[in-house]
Formats: sequence, C-alpha cells, structure tokens
Amino acid sequence: MATPNSTLRAVRLGLLMSQDDFARAVRDAGSRTGQPNDANKRLVQRWESGATTAPRPVYARALEAVTGLPIESLGFATVPTVRISGDGHGGHDMQPTTHQPIPAPHKGEAQSGRGNHSGVWLSRYEYFSSGRDAAFVGQHYVVVLQHGNRLTVRSLPGSSDSPLTMDLEIDGHVATGTWTEQTANDGYYRGARYHGAIQLLVEPTGRRMTGKWVGFGKEFDVNTGPWQLVFQDASTNKATLAAYNKRPDA
Repeated sequence: MATPNSTLRAVRLGLLMSQDDFARAVRDAGSRTGQPNDANKRLVQRWESGATTAPRPVYARALEAVTGLPIESLGFATVPTVRISGDGHGGHDMQPTTHQPIPAPHKGEAQSGRGNHSGVWLSRYEYFSSGRDAAFVGQHYVVVLQHGNRLTVRSLPGSSDSPLTMDLEIDGHVATGTWTEQTANDGYYRGARYHGAIQLLVEPTGRRMTGKWVGFGKEFDVNTGPWQLVFQDASTNKATLAAYNKRPDA
C-alpha cells in the first residue's frame, strides 16, 4: 500500500495553493526554464498519494523552482537526478539515475564566485516607509537553489510572516532578476503583495551578494534601497533547513 507524501502536501498547503494551482505553477516553472512539462491535477494527486514515488527530472527541477526547496526535502521516497543524452532538450532526453548529490563545502569554507551558490543565505533589505516616516529592515533566511546560471530564492516559512521569493540569473559576478513579497495579513501593509526588480554583485568569495532593489510604492512612486544576501550554509538537507527555519537575529 502506497505511503502518502504528507511532506509535499504540507508544502503545497503552506503555499496556499490548490492542486490545480500547484500543477499550473509547475508548468509555468518549466516554461520559464525552457523545460516545459505537462503537470496536471492528477499528477499532483499521484505525488501526494504516494502512487508516484519519484518525479521525472524535468518535474523535479520545476518542483524545486516552485517550492524553493531541494527535491530531497519534498518527501519523495526516491530522488531522481539527470543524465543528459542526445541534444539535451526536453524531458524525453533525460533519464533518471541514482541520485548523487554534488559534495558541498563545509560550513565556513569559502565558495568560488563561479561555483554553485545553492544553500541557506540570510536575506536583508532596507526600505523607507513614508506612512511611518521611518526606515526599516526586512530579514529572511532563504534557500537558494542553482540550476545552470539560474537561481531560485525562497524564504523559509518560519523566518518571517511575509514570504519572499526571487528569481535571478547569474552573468559572471552579476545576478539580475525579480523579487516578490507577500506581506502579513495582520501586519502594517495588511497582506499587500509587492514586487520589483533586483541586481546584485556577487563577491569573488561567493559568500555575499550586495546590490539594490527597485519597486513600486503605495503612492505609485518608484522606490529603491540596499539588499544583500549573506551565505550561511551550503547544505540544504532537512536538518539544516529546520535549524534555519526561525526568525533571524535583529
């Protein structure tokens, strides 16, 4: 008898998505990365019921992009990886193999600026609130996952009441992309959704990204401010994510 994937279901519910919404997000993620897929509600049901214990690699990448979590943390009994054959385009050219994760550097060990930036980072940005006539700081622990030159950034749910996402593209030592934050329903901004653009410079050590954000304010003005990501840990296993699933120190 199949064992239900309660972890994936909990993640989906945490994103406030129905099974239809989740399938649509998986399809959209595939389209954005140039690897389209045919995710539908029935497939999500098979994942959550445990009828399908390992998603195909093309779905695994999309699931990571949607949830901001490594596939190993999504409750699947078997975790796929990818061996590319032929021209490397499309899911039919990708064969599942035994998962062999790339060894990560130990915590505190410097990463190369051209290396893999996957891991846990501390996100910190500053903004000015015209309504309160004061400057504030927003902080989240985020999970960064890298596929090629693309980075998906998703905040850990326990680090803030306002979920944060970023989609970035790395070009040398420059990361450029977009950000979105859904503010807390009971907070000052009453559940408002903000989004904008961001550009960060990646330090040669690969341990810090520093730059600026741009976004629209409540009065239809364009605001900007500093933003930085500070490397914390290269691991994305369950124990590490649990350790950082908390509010950052002020």
